[in-house]
Amino acid sequence: MTHTVRDLMTANPKSVDIAEPVAGVAALMRDEDVGSVLVLDKAELRGIVTDRDLAVRVIAEGKDPSSTKAGDIASTDLVAVTPDEPADRVIAIMRQQAVRRVPVVEDGKPVGILSIGDVAMDFDPASVLSDISLAPANR
Repeated sequence: MTHTVRDLMTANPKSVDIAEPVAGVAALMRDEDVGSVLVLDKAELRGIVTDRDLAVRVIAEGKDPSSTKAGDIASTDLVAVTPDEPADRVIAIMRQQAVRRVPVVEDGKPVGILSIGDVAMDFDPASVLSDISLAPANR
């Protein structure tokens, strides 16, 4: 059976407005136990902020998390896919582009996110990555 992105993605991705202070982004990641948040401008996908972005683009640069906006640190050169694309093709894109997370959009609106953890849980449930993806959050 051929999987589609919809079969594997995490639906209802967490998102913030482009003007949200990164302190709020970090709090949302903590509260929702996610490693990435989509950045929207008037409901349109504009970027993604990952936990690594917070470390590298905010903390390591000495920026103020209360005044730095999500749009200032978001990765904007996105690879986005639709939910009905074949999963194998999207996995190949993830490899080629060296990305760990891919936003899923439908009619221009974000509806999900596909991560390497999602892929591992379905294609290789016995893998270490799958185990880590299923583990409870460290709090």
